[in-house]
Amino acid sequence: MLREAGGRWVWPEQVSREYTNWIDELRAVRETCVLADLSHHQMDQVIEGPDAFALLKTLCTNSFEGFEVGKAKQAVACNPDGKFIGDGVLQRLGEERFVMSGKVLAANWLAYHAETGEYDVAQTIYPKSSANSDDPHFFTYQLQGPNALDVMEEVVEGSLPEIPFFNFDRVTIAGHEIRALRHGMAGEVGFEIQGPYEHGERIKDAILAAGDDYGIRRLGTRAYEPLSVELGWVTTHVPAIYTGAELRGYREWLDADGYEGTYSIAGSFASDDIRDYYVSPVDIGYGHLIAFDHEFVGRQALEADVESPSRDRVTLVWDDEDVVGLFASLFRDGVPSKTFDLPRDRWGGHHDRVLKDGALVGISKSFAYSYANRQMISLCSIDVEHSDPGTEVTLVWGEPGDESSNPLVERHSQTEIGATVQPSPYLDDSR
Repeated sequence: MLREAGGRWVWPEQVSREYTNWIDELRAVRETCVLADLSHHQMDQVIEGPDAFALLKTLCTNSFEGFEVGKAKQAVACNPDGKFIGDGVLQRLGEERFVMSGKVLAANWLAYHAETGEYDVAQTIYPKSSANSDDPHFFTYQLQGPNALDVMEEVVEGSLPEIPFFNFDRVTIAGHEIRALRHGMAGEVGFEIQGPYEHGERIKDAILAAGDDYGIRRLGTRAYEPLSVELGWVTTHVPAIYTGAELRGYREWLDADGYEGTYSIAGSFASDDIRDYYVSPVDIGYGHLIAFDHEFVGRQALEADVESPSRDRVTLVWDDEDVVGLFASLFRDGVPSKTFDLPRDRWGGHHDRVLKDGALVGISKSFAYSYANRQMISLCSIDVEHSDPGTEVTLVWGEPGDESSNPLVERHSQTEIGATVQPSPYLDDSR
């Protein structure tokens, strides 16, 4: 069902694909700074109440030691077998008040347990704009790039406080108090800025005006897409919720037309068993987000996985000539190879076979063109014995069979692409 879903990621119309052109916007990510608008493509979930902290500790693999007001984390949720369901950016706004932002997968899991478990909590999911006719609850902007800190110091009224990595503080911009979360999607000091949506336009205008002397550009969705691949954040995956009697109640609780019911599987890896698409957090490089200092769903399975990991996340750098050959096939007789839009294409969640000496050793996932490196790259969960940088592997590219069951995929021939294992993240990390 998921392979035939035919889903293509469509960005909300409120944010332009390109404000100038995607190459110059990507140059600004590395050379000056950019402002990206995330207000419309991500959801926000507010969780509050006396048992909010207990709910999060029970469902997230992360440590919550020292998780005080003003701190944030990439929260990870797993099923009872330790397989990955989803993640999001979790911020502690007050003693009993939290907000989770990002994709809806982890939010749905939290919402289900909040509603069906014995927790004294209230929670509200504010959907992304494409699934909601109302305005977003919060505006969410990212200010990224080497000049981002200079712009923040310019635009914030008064002194910009020292904000440690993945902490936030309240600052005033254009007369409005908002939250500024320190992180970085460009390998540099960056900020995610969030506040009530009704103030969003004034905040945006103030940032762009302050950034004028620092070479700021607005980042369209086309240029935003490859950043996660360089950073090592797995944005497309099969949530581990489709099997097991224990999760039947959850599946029945979910909307049939929601993310979990309409996810689209693409790529050369094909299995009749949906469990073959599941991953653990360790497989996708999130082992550092697991802490055994508390009881949580999936702990027992993850203890074994952390003790003896089978796969790890790496970057695959595709062979230049093989990639050029994909597009060259369009100018030759016969069935061409599968091509794609640059810098990143999403006609489904990719799962491509990665081989070593003809044997399956990994699954390649999100892929993108890195303009900074002039390379095609992808994230890959690979067997640990083949994870050393410099290891040469083969990526099988294209859907299996003569005709794809996905209506968005044209007739094409499957081909092999040489690739070299490199570290993930695939950028200098100065965050």
